[in-house]
Amino acid sequence: MRTAIIGARVIDPSSGLDQVTDLYIEGGKLLAIGNAPAGFSAETTLDAHGLIAAPGLVDLSVALREPGYSRKGSIASETLAAAAGGVTSLCCPPFTKPVLDTSAVAELILDRAREAGHTKVFPIGALSKGLDGEQLAELVALRDAGCVAFGNGLESFRNSRTLRRALEYAATFDLQVIFHSQDHDLAEGGLAHEGATASFLGLPGIPETAETVALARDLLLVEQSGVRAHFSQLTSARGAELIADAQARGLPVTADVALYQLILTDEALIDFSSLYHVQPPLRSRADRDGLREAVKSGVISAIASHHQPHERDAKLAPFGATEPGISSVQLLLPLAMSLVEDGLFDLPTLLARLSSGPANALRLPAGRLAVGAPADLVLFDSSASTLAGDTWFSKGANCPFLGHCLPAAVRYTLVDGHISYQA
Repeated sequence: MRTAIIGARVIDPSSGLDQVTDLYIEGGKLLAIGNAPAGFSAETTLDAHGLIAAPGLVDLSVALREPGYSRKGSIASETLAAAAGGVTSLCCPPFTKPVLDTSAVAELILDRAREAGHTKVFPIGALSKGLDGEQLAELVALRDAGCVAFGNGLESFRNSRTLRRALEYAATFDLQVIFHSQDHDLAEGGLAHEGATASFLGLPGIPETAETVALARDLLLVEQSGVRAHFSQLTSARGAELIADAQARGLPVTADVALYQLILTDEALIDFSSLYHVQPPLRSRADRDGLREAVKSGVISAIASHHQPHERDAKLAPFGATEPGISSVQLLLPLAMSLVEDGLFDLPTLLARLSSGPANALRLPAGRLAVGAPADLVLFDSSASTLAGDTWFSKGANCPFLGHCLPAAVRYTLVDGHISYQA
């Protein structure tokens, strides 16, 4: 299909492009920027005057819940929600049932994602069989089946020697490992950030050191093994400083932060609302400010939704008995634009952390607008607003932002030149 997008403000952080111009698409690729190629005749023309065209957002953590947890979500529902949030490429973690530790599970996910056609899906394989931290999964077979990286989530390796061997094996085949650094013993039984709010509410705390102790160990093992590493879901200012120090020493490490960690703090828990129950927990204002600075400087190069949809009953219990997680991918762009509206980031920097930054972190073929590249892009109106929940595609309504009026509105999401979402 030949498509012309006319009059958009085109922002491509990877090339520094920021101008009002036209885009021409054919065969799923971006054919030209600016002037129409000779003989080009558009089958579809999108009038984008007043809209911003940017690379489709790349989300490094979207739980699709399939296979195994269909009551919480499906590949079809959650990728549609992602497309509505401006996402064209996403990574799904291995927390499925069965666990994503075999080629069969990876192929099932990819087949159903292609059938749905809403976004591109890049599976994250389990680093260990069953996520138990004991035996290494078949990493090369998983890579050949389409997995782009490997991780164990918060189910960390308790044995440092076993983790070291796993990292050395991954480094041998140039496989990327994703860490969710949290010390199991320091975090065990905790529900909230260890601080004044947790003490006031009587909730057992998870100290900042649960992150930093594990992070220090993981960084030392990364340095020893030489593996490519990505640190996901950072929550503390001190953790961001450790990543910055590692990068300054030349370690091949990148990092991401959950978008809600840049907006919320542990003070949101004051009414015991289970909608704010997440793991790792929301932390202090000082931590949030430190994370914002790390995003601004590029130490944290990616912002992700860390979307975890749940059925209604999962949040209907006393705080400690509820399941952690927020359903947020459908609001990724509007929520992120609130950071621009508040003057925390300029628009090109924000778009870089939502597109080229995450794509580069995991070496994904996404996150840029360039001639010959896949025509994955989002068109949004920065002067409009989104009423969160007005239309809702995710099966999970466990979102504390529902009912909020958020800045900007996604008008079109295109994947390989085809419109996968239209407002």
